[in-house]
Parts: sequence; structure tokens; C-alpha cells
Amino acid sequence: MHPGPLLFCGDPHGQWQHIIDAALHTNARAVILLGDLEPARPLHIELEAIWERVWFIHGNHDTDHADNFANVWHSELADRNIHGRVVTLPCGTRIAGLGGIFRGAVWYPKDQQAPKFRNRDEHASQTPRQERWQNSVPLKHWSSIYPEDIEKLATLQANILITHEAPGYHEHGFKALDELARRMGVRTTVHGHQHDCIDSSACWVVQGFESYGVGLRGVMAWP
Repeated sequence: MHPGPLLFCGDPHGQWQHIIDAALHTNARAVILLGDLEPARPLHIELEAIWERVWFIHGNHDTDHADNFANVWHSELADRNIHGRVVTLPCGTRIAGLGGIFRGAVWYPKDQQAPKFRNRDEHASQTPRQERWQNSVPLKHWSSIYPEDIEKLATLQANILITHEAPGYHEHGFKALDELARRMGVRTTVHGHQHDCIDSSACWVVQGFESYGVGLRGVMAWP
């Protein structure tokens, strides 16, 4: 087992060398990507030097076009996508993942309106066949968050929750993710998407957990 830290990596948007360098320099025990990967080649090829340590969630830009989708969902690292589940790293840390973003066409918790769809299957059943992607929802909505995604995670327990969207401490964040973190009993949340580096650990007493944002192509070592 690698004895170094966990590395949380902000939206790479197709750039990888800084992540590989950081992982090798720190002897990182795990490398965790926070979405918007946009690999130009299958993800396992881009990260071949460190692939055995890589875990990730997808971001909204990973469904911008078919190539992005294929290089993430059909790569040999596809089973390292933590979205919707909890994985236990070799060091014993339990990490939960929620990829994608909230979209009004599905569910936007801030607008107080009922979700349009509870899950991807319900959405797909109301999608014209010619608009479906891989016999499911339209390509873009493979990176939309559905209520069922959060409901399933809320039944699990973890130490760390990674999300693409920001939780409620962020001006563009969502309090629905605060509630999820508390229900899962996590001590720490880490997110990407907003391209800024913010440390809300001082809000521990108010939130019940600490939150970190990792900036565009940023790398945060933890602990």
C-alpha cells in the first residue's frame, strides 16, 4: 500500500501530467478526481502511470459529447467511478461519491418545485426513442443528479463525501448536499465544479462537517 496522502484533484479538463507528477512525488495512496475529466483518450490510458490508485466521479462536461462519454464510461477504469456508492480504500477510509450536477429539466432543489423525474429510468421512459443515449436518457442527462441518487446514498455511511456540485456553504452550492452529508455521517466533503479553492472547516460547528473546494486543475493532499 502506498503510504502517502489522498490526493483530491479539481476538474482536470483533459490535463493530466500535474496529477501524475503529484501522485508520484507524494507517493499518494489514492488519487480522487472530482469530475469534468474530459479525457482525450480512454481514462486508463491517460492515467496509465498511476491507474491502480485512481478513483473518480463524473462532471457535467463529461457528457458534452460522445467522445468524452466513451473515454470515461467505457474506459477500463469505469469501475472506479464512485458515483452513487461507497468504496473503502485500502487505508480503511470510506469515500462516497455523487457525480454530475442539478439541472432544472430534472431536479433543481433551490427552486422549491417538485422534481420532474425521480430517477433515470423514469426520465428515459418519457424520452422519445431518437433522443435516447444508449437506450436511456439523452446524453447530457447522464450527468444530471436525480432524487433517487441522493436517496440511495443517504442510506449509507462514509467518512468523506465527494461531489461535483458544491454543498451549501458555497454561494453557488446546495443545502440538499448538506443534508446528505449529515445523514451519511461524513466528517468531510470535497467538491470541484466551481473552480475555486475554499476551506470551510471553520464552519464545522454550523454544518456538522468540514468542506473543501478544489480549484481548476488543483490538487489537495489530505490529510
